[in-house]
Amino acid sequence: MVTAVVDTNVLVSATLFGGNPEKILDLAEAAKIEILISEEILEEFTEVLQEKFGFSSSMAELAASGIREISTLIIPIQRLSVIKEKEADNRVLECAVEGKAQYVVTGDTKHLQPLKEYRGIKILPPTQFLKAVP
Repeated sequence: MVTAVVDTNVLVSATLFGGNPEKILDLAEAAKIEILISEEILEEFTEVLQEKFGFSSSMAELAASGIREISTLIIPIQRLSVIKEKEADNRVLECAVEGKAQYVVTGDTKHLQPLKEYRGIKILPPTQFLKAVP
């Protein structure tokens, strides 16, 4: 089974706008891929929904619980400091390394996508990820 950590920006896009990010969540719901998630990623997800999109805390928590239900929770032990400009992106890499993910799916073109790969984990935007999975 393909394992992937889905970055906060993709989770937000799936929740609000659908499209390819939503297709990725649909694959997880259908047990065709395994999404790995950490509490830190879920916290960032709820914060973004509340601060940038005006969700109430209960609505943001409801959205996060939906993500939690179709994901495998990873508890990263190792702290990474690969990306200096945006500390939250390191949480995504920590989850991927700890969970032995094959992919990180992200819309982040500034910090994560330019890495292309980290410790053998491919870093792809949603469209490329969907082409890569069987």
